[in-house]
Amino acid sequence: MIVIGVDPHKRSHTAAAVERATGELVGERTVAARERGQGELLAWARSLDRERVWALEDCRHVSSRLERFLLARGERVVRVPPKLMAGARRGARRRGKSDAIDALSVARAFLREPDLPIAMLAGAEREIRLLADHREDLVGERTRIQNRLRWHLHDLEPELEIPPGALDRFRWLDRLQALLQACTGQGVQVAIASELVERCRELTQRINELERELELVLRSEAAELLALVGCGTLTAAKLMGEVAGVGRFGAEAKLAKHTGTAPLEASSGERQRHRLNRSGNRQLNCALHRIAVTQARIHQPARAYLERKQAEGKSRREALRCLKRHLARTVYRTLKEIERRKMTSTSAPALEPALT
Repeated sequence: MIVIGVDPHKRSHTAAAVERATGELVGERTVAARERGQGELLAWARSLDRERVWALEDCRHVSSRLERFLLARGERVVRVPPKLMAGARRGARRRGKSDAIDALSVARAFLREPDLPIAMLAGAEREIRLLADHREDLVGERTRIQNRLRWHLHDLEPELEIPPGALDRFRWLDRLQALLQACTGQGVQVAIASELVERCRELTQRINELERELELVLRSEAAELLALVGCGTLTAAKLMGEVAGVGRFGAEAKLAKHTGTAPLEASSGERQRHRLNRSGNRQLNCALHRIAVTQARIHQPARAYLERKQAEGKSRREALRCLKRHLARTVYRTLKEIERRKMTSTSAPALEPALT
């Protein structure tokens, strides 16, 4: 069996095939990052006449088209995090950095970590992630505009106090627009501030529309996630989009490790202990943290769980981390249930309260 490591770029893809048993280089190929080049790359791989697995450096803005191309043609694909590839390159005997060296490092990184999640064709999960990412981009753009607007308003009306978050509300935007219309003598700056107010209004309307669109999609595709206490629309969208198909993970422990909620062993001799895991997908970790904090405030079973952990001698933070690990297990099972439901029925269940 061979492993084909791929270093993807905007204009080219470089592949290196290595023996899985020995890590010996079998061949290299560079093609254009276009459909024709992808076809040439697949034909080259098939000409090696060996069972194969593709290891793609996980840079999805440049690797997603190749990944979809290969998966649609029945190829087995895994995603290799860039930090693993970088570590493999540093430990290699061959010095330097090039596309061919990077492709070889990707393949050998997979050889060291054979349990990496298998890439899958994403359907609704990909759409949810695209919508959620687009909304986050617009929120970031709105924040930058709001910061510029605040400086203009401070220059125009130093006495004006705008509470945090007020520029997200239409009532405040209407009030500011009326105030700016009453200003005289500083025409250019007033015009700029008015333009920024209108841009804030447009972005807020679109952000709200995207959130409603996400909720409609999630009620159809992942109603079970929305039923979890503390899991709102944006958190559920983040979970669906970042997990990108729970079938990639063979067990709930693998998902917990991927989210960074599984503690790391830090034992020496007879002393058994663990330390905080600061790796993993931090977007997923943040989503689980939001659910945990919300449940700690309003959900009685979660509050009882935290109190029990604290009674065992854990601090509040340590108990919250235990709750996040428990939630990773709950999310895994919920996503598995969604997967089974989609395979047996196309109708979404009604929302019901669910315990962790």
